[in-house]
Amino acid sequence: MPEGASSLAEADRVLMVASDRVSAFDHVLEPGIPGKGALLTQLSRWWFAQLPMANHLDPTGVVPEAVADRAVIVRRLLMHPVECVVRGYLVGSGWAEYRERGTVCGIELPAGLSNGDRLPEPIYTPAWKAPYGEHDENITFDRSVELVGSEVATALRDASLAIFTRASAVAESRGVILADTKFEFGDDPDTGELTLADEVLTSDSSRYWDATLYAAGGPDRLASFDKQIVRDWLAANWNGEGVPPRLPVEIVEQAAARYRELIDRLTA
Repeated sequence: MPEGASSLAEADRVLMVASDRVSAFDHVLEPGIPGKGALLTQLSRWWFAQLPMANHLDPTGVVPEAVADRAVIVRRLLMHPVECVVRGYLVGSGWAEYRERGTVCGIELPAGLSNGDRLPEPIYTPAWKAPYGEHDENITFDRSVELVGSEVATALRDASLAIFTRASAVAESRGVILADTKFEFGDDPDTGELTLADEVLTSDSSRYWDATLYAAGGPDRLASFDKQIVRDWLAANWNGEGVPPRLPVEIVEQAAARYRELIDRLTA
C-alpha cells in the first residue's frame, strides 16, 4: 500500500487512499509533500493501463469525490507474503553489498562493476513481507519457495521480470531509466489468477533516473525522481535522536517538483 495510505473495507472491495505524508529513516516527517498522494495515484493508474496483466483495480467502483484525485477502489486479493524486487542497475543497498561480497542479495555478479552500472540482466531479489511495524527482510529465491511453494514463487519471479522489462522499455522511450522497483501480488479469490496489487512503478516504489544525465556521467547522473532530496537533507541535518526537524520549504518544494517531473516525463 502506498506510503501514508489507508483503507476502508466493504465486502470484497477496498477504498485505498494515498496521503501526502513523507517518511525517512522510519520517521514520518513534517510537513508532507503537497499533491504527493494524487501524483502517486495518477502514476499507478497510468502504469496499470500499460501492463498486460490482471490488476486489483475495480473499474466499476465509485471513489468518493472528497478523495477522487488520490484514491482507487480495489478488489481484495489473497496476498502473497513476498515483496518482489527487481534490480536493473547496481545501486543503493545492492551496491553496498557488492562492494563487500561481490553479490547482491546473495546473487553473484561480475567483478569490476561500479556504483550505478547497468547489470548484465535484471535480477530478481525477493523480500519477506514482515508483520506491520517490522522491517521487510531480503530473502533468497529458495526461501521464497519455502514460503509460497515452487509454482507460486516461480510465477512471482517470472511476472516481476516480465513487467520490469516492459516498463523499462516504456521509460527509456521517454528518456527515463527505471533502475529498480518492487511489486506485490495476490491471487484472485474467485479464479486463483495471479494479480498485480498495491501501487505499481511509482516514485515511492521505484528508482528512476534521467537518461541524459546518466549518460553524461556527471555528479547528478544518479539523481532520482523521488524523495531522495528529503533523505539527503535529513541525513545532513539530524543525528537520528529525538524528533526529526521540520523540513524546510525549499526541500519540500524540490521534492514535489521531482514527483511532478517524473509524471510529466512518463505520461506526456
